[in-house]
This record gives sequence, structure tokens and C-alpha cells, in this order.
Amino acid sequence: MKICVIGTGYVGLVSGACFANSGNHVTCADIDEGKINRLNDGILPIYEPGLSEIVRHNMAKARLHFTTDVASGIKSSDLIFIAVGTPTGEDGSADLQHVLAVAETIGTNLNADDKIVIVKSTVPVGTCDLVRTIISNNSDRPFQVVSNPEFLKEGAAVQDFLKPDRVVVGCENERVKEIMEELYAPFVRTGKPILTMDLRSSEMSKYASNAMLATKISFINEISRLCEKVGADVDNVRKAMSTDQRIGPHFIFPGCGYGGSCFPKDIKALVQTGSQYGVEMEVLEAVESVNARQKRTCFEKIVDHYGEDLRGKTIGIWGLAFKPRTDDMREAPALVTIELLVNAGATVHATDPVALETAPPEVAHLGDKVKFFSDCYECIDGADALVVCTEWNDYRNPDFDDIKKRLTTPLLVDGRNIYRPEKMERMGFIYYSIGRPSPTGA
Repeated sequence: MKICVIGTGYVGLVSGACFANSGNHVTCADIDEGKINRLNDGILPIYEPGLSEIVRHNMAKARLHFTTDVASGIKSSDLIFIAVGTPTGEDGSADLQHVLAVAETIGTNLNADDKIVIVKSTVPVGTCDLVRTIISNNSDRPFQVVSNPEFLKEGAAVQDFLKPDRVVVGCENERVKEIMEELYAPFVRTGKPILTMDLRSSEMSKYASNAMLATKISFINEISRLCEKVGADVDNVRKAMSTDQRIGPHFIFPGCGYGGSCFPKDIKALVQTGSQYGVEMEVLEAVESVNARQKRTCFEKIVDHYGEDLRGKTIGIWGLAFKPRTDDMREAPALVTIELLVNAGATVHATDPVALETAPPEVAHLGDKVKFFSDCYECIDGADALVVCTEWNDYRNPDFDDIKKRLTTPLLVDGRNIYRPEKMERMGFIYYSIGRPSPTGA
């Protein structure tokens, strides 16, 4: 098939590369000339395991092309994917300006009948209808609009695309349904379903899925706070919960809050959609509130030990990206921790395996109070505490003897519960974690 993907962010780039990898001819179009030039030189704008190899392979096979000529991409393709960003607007709703601008561009460049326009961007309910109206206002040619939300986890996006749990397709035409099933057939050979439904249900499915996952995270984080107060161990509680098949083990690991480009944005957008239709989303408002509070927890544990005045203190931070296997700093809990520490007078030394280019601009306003290190041990030389904000594998089995020697005080705040309290006690650390009683009495 001849495919044009408009937008070369996480969704567009992963989708385009994976479609090309199954034999389609794909043009990825973007108005950002610098990004397209770098892509044509083999330099990806994001860190995503396995993606660069797929991109290079399919560029070499001449199945994957990058261009700033959006109009040409539209004209040369039968399937046109809209995969541009929908950032949070001032009122919390999804900002659709880029989606709607692309719809207008598509309308003015339709050069054949029955092209299929597929909305891959995460958009509020009713957006596909709006896209159809805008295209119709700019073209007399017949076309079809499809909703095809993505369900990609950053850090595992390629595998999620190649081996999806399900593919959701919102469409109103049997021929289009068959084309979409043919397009996705290589990815569902193990029997995973292609779920076909109406446009609005398809649009809602993305938001509802992310909202449920975020709810599970905030729920276990709230339970973890109570566990600390009553002397329970949230790890034991989590294990007991996870054996219930109605709950399962996924997304009930306590920590210092969720971040990223999806959960925070999608929760806000769904709450705003509810407000627009007169439905108060009370659970999701609480989910958002709990997460905002949870992002303060590592800082609060430092304050519990040292007091509110942290002047003269240096705190080492391991992990900056909002999750492992990505360099994405959007809504990262580490950013909240760093800001609070600096505002309390501390100097922060920070490191991350892959986010050392994306992180500095996010804290540039804090000046020389934040310093970055490529080596995680050098990062904590002379520091008064170590805080782990991201559960990278690099940090799971460190040299604890070396850590103790480098810290002025053996204070370790584990924001992701990757270490065992008993081991930390034996090694002489003052150890704080999430939702677990400290055996050191710290």
C-alpha cells in the first residue's frame, strides 16, 4: 500500500517505520525541515529501542521516505495518517490546531477519489467528524475518515506496534474496514483482535484505556501513603492484590508518580471533555490530584531527614526521564523533585543513561544549581543523599559500597522501590522507599 504519515513524532515515526517494515511504501511528512534533514541523515529525534534499526533498514530498501513536501505525500498516497501532536491547551483540553491544519492541507491536496484519511493522533470524541467537515469544505472529491488510535508505550513502542494487544478501527464503510484489516494483518497473526466500531467509540477507547491505567497507578500510590502510616508493606499488599484475576499485576507498582506525554495530557483532556458535556469526572480529577501530590514524595523524604532548609546540601538524582528506555522528560517526576530541592536551597547533581540532552533545557531556569553527570557514581561524589527517580536497569544492582563511600551521609531515597529494605539496613544505609516501613527507623 502507498501510505503517507503526517507527523514524525513518537506515533508518526514508529507507525511509518513499522508499516514500511511490512512491505508498504511509506512517506513520512513533517513541516519541521531540521527534523526531516536529520531523519534523512539517519538521526532520529527520539530515543526508542529498536526504532533506528528499522528506519535505516527500510530507508535502504527505499520503502521509507522523509519529506517536508506534505502536499506531495498526500497526492502520492492512498492512505493518509494524521499523527501530529495534540498538546494540552490552557483549559486542559487537547489542542487540535495541528490536526485541523493537516485536515485542511489534505482537503486542498486530494487529487483522487476514495482516499482514506486515518486519524492516529490522540483526539477528543468528535474530532473525526470535524476532520471530515474541514476536508469536505476544501475538496469535492469523495473520501473516507477512519479513527485508529495508538496504544504505544514509550520504551516499548516498536514491539507494541509489531505485536499489539489489539487494533482499534473506527469506520463506517465495509470496504475501508477490509483495507484496514489487510493493512494490520501482518501484526495480528497470533490472533490478537482487530476491533471495528463507530468513530466516537474508537476515539473514546484511547482515553478510557489511559485513564484506567493512570487510575491504577494513583490508587496504589495512595495505598502506599497509608501503608507508611499504619506500618504495612505495600509490596506485600500489591502482591496480594495482583493474584486477583480481576485486578492483575500490571500498573500497581508504587512510585513517585507517573509522567510522560500521554497519561497527564489524556487525563486532563478527558476531564475537560466531561466538563464540556456536563459530566463531572470525579475519579479522574482525584487521579490527577493524587499524582501531583505523589511527585513531591521524594523531596518530602529528604525534608523529613534534613529539615526544610536544604542550603549547603547536595542531592544526587539517578534517573531523569519519566520512565526507563526513553529520553522523554515531559511531566517527569524528577523535574518536580529537582525544582523543590533547589527552591529549598539545595544543589542537585543529576544523571540519566539517555536523557542528558533532553533534560538540561527543562531545568535551565534553575541556573547553576543543577549540574549533570554522565557517570552515575561521579554524580554523587560528596552528595548528602541519593534519590532514585527512574528505575533504569543500570541502577538496579549498583556498587553499594562505592555509593556509601561517595555520600557524606548514607541517605538513599528510593522513589521506585527497586532495592530491598533489609539489604539497605544490613549495609548501613538510611533508607526511605515508597509505602514500606523502614527497618532502619529512619
